[in-house]
Amino acid sequence: MNHFDKISSYNQAIGLNAPEHPLFYIARGNKDCCGVGKESEFTADFYIIIFKKVESGSMQYGKTKYDHNRGKMSFIKPRQITGCKNIRLEEDSFVILIHEDFLSGTTMHNEIKKYAYFEYEVNEALHLSPNEEETVWNLVYAMEKEYHNNIDDYSKSIILSHLSTLLKYAQRFYKRQFINREELSGATFTKFNEILSSYFEDGKNIDFGLPTVSYMAEKLNISSRYLSDMLKQETGKTALELIHFFLISEGKNLLMEGKMNIAEISISLGFENATYFSRLFRKEVGMTPFQFKNGFLN
Repeated sequence: MNHFDKISSYNQAIGLNAPEHPLFYIARGNKDCCGVGKESEFTADFYIIIFKKVESGSMQYGKTKYDHNRGKMSFIKPRQITGCKNIRLEEDSFVILIHEDFLSGTTMHNEIKKYAYFEYEVNEALHLSPNEEETVWNLVYAMEKEYHNNIDDYSKSIILSHLSTLLKYAQRFYKRQFINREELSGATFTKFNEILSSYFEDGKNIDFGLPTVSYMAEKLNISSRYLSDMLKQETGKTALELIHFFLISEGKNLLMEGKMNIAEISISLGFENATYFSRLFRKEVGMTPFQFKNGFLN
């Protein structure tokens, strides 16, 4: 597998023009992002933002291979396995490459890490409405114009300002996507609870311990970050918070039944020890399991 620590090496490998700045690159047009007739898999030390409408071919991000057929934006973080096969672009597209070092010493160094969509899979790309697409392209034109200007003391800060705005809009548009995609988001919470209940009914908590967000996401065929963001939009809570809520609810029920002591309840739920269970219970309920049990019995 190829690893690119420089944008120039990546561009040379896939046939793009050499970057005018060693740590930043932006280009638009009908280009073959990964090379026609080639199959590749790679990692890189830079962020990749792509808008594309693909005529044919497939792209892989993480564990997922996805065939594109509509215009969309994808966001790829450094060192994430990315792959392409026979990609041909149908209409105008753009690619932005931002090396980690370009962000060093700026507020964007930490800001960009807050956007969860860099953790999403390719099949969770951002679908843009015509108005949203126009907004994105205006920012791309502005960045591209500054990129080709003669470099001065303001060039980098202006590019980063446009980039920051672009990422904020992407966050807003993703929130709209979560709301609009009722066929997915409307059923996510229900399906999530069904999988969680089945996990305990089938005794997997005894064999494998507590259910994880990764396990739940895999069962729903989406990435962990996308799952948490979608559930946050639906319920106001992340996937991990909902798992904890379920565990505490089950724990309360067992405490009220009074058939098992706290250590036995902890083991039956899948906790490694009673201390972990008690700590989580106190955090969520405001009292220890022992205090809760005594209060109920009294």
